[in-house]
Amino acid sequence: MKHNGLDHFAIAVKDTEAALKIWRDTMGFPLLYSEVVNDGAVRLTHLDLGNTQLQLVEPLVEGHPLNQWIADHGGAGLHHVCLNVDDVEASMKESPVPTAPKPHQGTKGKKAVFLDASATAGCIWELTGK
Repeated sequence: MKHNGLDHFAIAVKDTEAALKIWRDTMGFPLLYSEVVNDGAVRLTHLDLGNTQLQLVEPLVEGHPLNQWIADHGGAGLHHVCLNVDDVEASMKESPVPTAPKPHQGTKGKKAVFLDASATAGCIWELTGK
């Protein structure tokens, strides 16, 4: 499957502001932008790491799967790694492992889709692009 390298890696968090105190204020990673996607269900906040980005992913609604993921993992933690692709839907067809049935809304108007973690040694991978 063709890709254009690492787009970002994501940390699931309960509280973006608390996480920013670590990653922006203590570690010094500049804040790029923050936006709410998926009809208000998730806040995505991106910080600049030079050659890639750190994405903080905060669930904003009760019952969101990320809430359960955070609980299952004992709190905030590395959630996924994301590759940049030219065309998400074409990449879904070309993917050597199963993907979610349809793309979801990513940041900056991009599409995104998760690969099946059971087919990737338990690691969650995402593809993002047009």
